[in-house]
Amino acid sequence: MARLQNTEAKILDTHFLEGRNDVLSTTATPAQKQSEPYKVDWELNRKLQTSLHVNDITNIFFDGIQTEFNFAQMFFEHKNSDTNITIGDKAARHSCNYQIEIAGESLGRLSFSRSIRFAEHELNRLEELLCLLVYPLRNALLYEEALKKAMHDPLTGALNRAALDTMLDKEIDLAHRHDNPLSVLMIDIDHFKEINDNYGHSMGDKVLRSLVDGLNNHIRNSDILFRYGGEEFTVLLNNTSIDGAHLLAQRIRSSIEKMTHIYDGTVIQLTISIGMATLENNETANQLLERSDSALYAAKKFGRNCVIQA
Repeated sequence: MARLQNTEAKILDTHFLEGRNDVLSTTATPAQKQSEPYKVDWELNRKLQTSLHVNDITNIFFDGIQTEFNFAQMFFEHKNSDTNITIGDKAARHSCNYQIEIAGESLGRLSFSRSIRFAEHELNRLEELLCLLVYPLRNALLYEEALKKAMHDPLTGALNRAALDTMLDKEIDLAHRHDNPLSVLMIDIDHFKEINDNYGHSMGDKVLRSLVDGLNNHIRNSDILFRYGGEEFTVLLNNTSIDGAHLLAQRIRSSIEKMTHIYDGTVIQLTISIGMATLENNETANQLLERSDSALYAAKKFGRNCVIQA
């Protein structure tokens, strides 16, 4: 029985179909339809169809099977999407683990733990229930992957203009509601057209990716980076006053200035101009962006490689 403390299994496409037919068979007898496990399976299957978000799906599954297994914790990991979800308290002594696959596609790893050992019939029952999870989980992963692609710039990995339009109103609403400062940095690469003209668009792409890496090294996890368009980027600085935003902007500008790019033995010096603004009372998203964009224009006019605040 020791092997039951850490069981590895795969739930494959054919296994799922067999499990699904067992659970959802329309030829079940009246007595079977009244059985408690049958009701639990139907109810769990119904609830799993109500969301396309991985976090919701895993929480629904955990709640739905708790009465049968009394788990201390469930952990879900999907490396391709960098998803890690932990539900429940601290992991207990006894655990079982499942690598979920469908048609050769990995849907991630699930781990369950509790203080009591797992009996053979319990593991069999758990695998039946896991069959109900496979397709809702796959659909949720596909949906979130599509959302991520729609909201990210494929070249640099930064969020795109559509994401900024969606998220800025929410950030402004939160800032007004909690009376927290919200600052915006509008960043533009100086003489970027000359880089493309002299060294080619491939080098220009490398410069854009390097800039994003440099920006990500300086902003906090709570700050949000967007590619506004072309060589222009926007950073939302949550709970950051005008003074704090100015200090960060200067650090970023100085750091980027020190970066060097080599093309065919030639050193390319990169500088940026930054316009910044902090949210004012009753200000809209468009007004905030317009002020920061005007400050960026002033920085360009002033001579570039500088920070101007609105």
